[in-house]
Amino acid sequence: MDNITGNGLNHNRYGSHPNGRPDRVAIEGPYGAEQIQVLEGLEAVRKRPSMYIGSTGVRGLHQLAYEVVDNSIDEALAGVCDTINVIIRKDGSLQVVDNGRGIPVDVHPKTGRPAVEVVLTLLHAGGKFGGGAYRVSGGLHGVGVSVVNALSEWLEVEVRSGGNVYRQRYERGKPVTDLQVKGTADTTGTTITFMPDPKIFETVEFSFDTLAHRLRELAFLSRGVKITLTDERDGERQGERRGEREGEGDGESDGRGESESKGGRKAVEFQYDGGIVSFVEHLNKNRDPIHPEVFYVERDAGNSSVEVALQYNDGYVDNTFSFANFINTTEGGTHLSGFRSALTRTINDYARKVGMLKENEENLSGDDVREGLTAVISVKLLAPQFEGQTKTKLGNTDMRGIVDSVVADALAEFFGEKPGSARAIVEKCLSAARAREAARKAKELTRRKTALEVSSLPGKLADCSIREPDLCELFLVEGESAGGSAKQGRDRRFQAIMPLRGKILNVEKARLDKILANEEIRAMITALGTGVGDDFDASRLRYRKIVTMTDADVDGAHIRTLLLTFFYRYMRPLIENGNVYVAQPPLFRARQAKNDFYAYSEKELESILEKIGRQGVNVQRYKGLGEMNAEQLWETTMNPETRTILQVSLEDAMAADEIFTTLMGDKVEPRREFIQQHAREVTDLDI
Repeated sequence: MDNITGNGLNHNRYGSHPNGRPDRVAIEGPYGAEQIQVLEGLEAVRKRPSMYIGSTGVRGLHQLAYEVVDNSIDEALAGVCDTINVIIRKDGSLQVVDNGRGIPVDVHPKTGRPAVEVVLTLLHAGGKFGGGAYRVSGGLHGVGVSVVNALSEWLEVEVRSGGNVYRQRYERGKPVTDLQVKGTADTTGTTITFMPDPKIFETVEFSFDTLAHRLRELAFLSRGVKITLTDERDGERQGERRGEREGEGDGESDGRGESESKGGRKAVEFQYDGGIVSFVEHLNKNRDPIHPEVFYVERDAGNSSVEVALQYNDGYVDNTFSFANFINTTEGGTHLSGFRSALTRTINDYARKVGMLKENEENLSGDDVREGLTAVISVKLLAPQFEGQTKTKLGNTDMRGIVDSVVADALAEFFGEKPGSARAIVEKCLSAARAREAARKAKELTRRKTALEVSSLPGKLADCSIREPDLCELFLVEGESAGGSAKQGRDRRFQAIMPLRGKILNVEKARLDKILANEEIRAMITALGTGVGDDFDASRLRYRKIVTMTDADVDGAHIRTLLLTFFYRYMRPLIENGNVYVAQPPLFRARQAKNDFYAYSEKELESILEKIGRQGVNVQRYKGLGEMNAEQLWETTMNPETRTILQVSLEDAMAADEIFTTLMGDKVEPRREFIQQHAREVTDLDI
């Protein structure tokens, strides 16, 4: 809930400072050496958990799981593990079992404690720092599993090694038992079971779907390794958890997966003997490839290895995903730059060689050769250098040249062996180039309009009076009627209104030149001020919050999805930076005498009726925003003091891409399957 104080807005609930920052507070008392705190061991992790796992919300919770699984994946990378089992147990704890070598249990020479205890209680302790135990590895530079221990209410480790089973228990990072022999074993491996600490995390409920998406990704990248995910929680609890869908996270084995849901128990299995070739086929499963073969190359270069798979489809979006040591480098880096450079150069060379590109014609651009591309780049290297603790961008300079050389040589060979596929790819790129000029002119038009004074903003835009973007919000409202009510009911100081006439263009099925010719989309781009696509500049954004406000019916949901598809495909930083929101207008109004009560679901309506009694109550079901007058729309949906708006976030780019392609793409069958699979989740169906 937002607060308005004077002329300032507190979007972050920090007090009343206009810029959303807390006011300075005078602190009295001495400040000397005795005031400097030294946090030893894992105390620092518990004191500042977000520094190590990013957040204490849902994302940080699942990062704990990934860190434990990454240790098992490192064993797979070393060639000593081929099975990893992840179990969400009945009590909500998470268990990860692998058949690797087992964490060493012998006494560590420097600490005098068992090595497994050292790994679990000391930051930067592990087998990944000298190249001896692991050639390559992921994880958080050796802090991963110790951070999991620190942020868990309890953690138990079981090591199967040397014919024995060893076990030790920790509570909030501290050992409460010694490492003890608990039996014998004829296998090797490690089992780690932990319960996230509710004193640290906002929620300790693991999402089956979120884990399934990441585990499937890891299975693609670690060819042949079998990864299973099992949820032992009862069905009723599973159904209550938002975002968990029965059967989702379809377990596959090179396209033939196993998935079960029996008696409340869900299980999926991932195993891909095709590796990233299967990955590309999976990403393209709801698209139409323009050539049958998936290009694939895998080569070693010194202490590094490069693996690339790609296939073009008849769409218009670039879906390239890059990884370094199994870490999803969402911001790219040198390996991605090397790939793109080789792709552009090799396609241009081939196009000129076969005469598809004439001497007087310009080279194809990077944008041209990436239209409709689906690609996965996976590199493994001895000493990866990542920018920032979250490791979203690879910085090793030599990887650019290595990837460039590997891809250029292999792609040229592929074109020579598969001339039909090569010509289909080049023709796709030439078609993109022909559309690029039209798109360039359209972008120039929007850019010029954006650069002009406010008087040149779209006529339908009712702008706000405040000019500081951090304090402003734009409502994209379905329909002229609702737009009129919103304009009357808004706070003109900081709320801008843009009514949308009908449904905007489905950008999933159109090139950028056609998109920019759409009047509604062009008006939005001009109002936002950022530009679009490669010209996008977040610093020019005119509103901190962009709120989609549509009717609570099928058409409204469709318009909202069209808008989110546009933002995701062409203004993705708006979602990544948390600028996009979804308004939540009420579904019902219960009026008793002169008192109005608003409900956002049937369950909430029943609760209200039970409290106020049913006698003399008139219940109205809102079919559209236009049924509310200006005062009602303000009070229920726009007033920062009373409204509920949902922030759109991007947890998994690949999952988001799959959803948008399924819902908004050309193929009908995947959409039908999606509807059938999720039909039971609908709570308020508009018929």
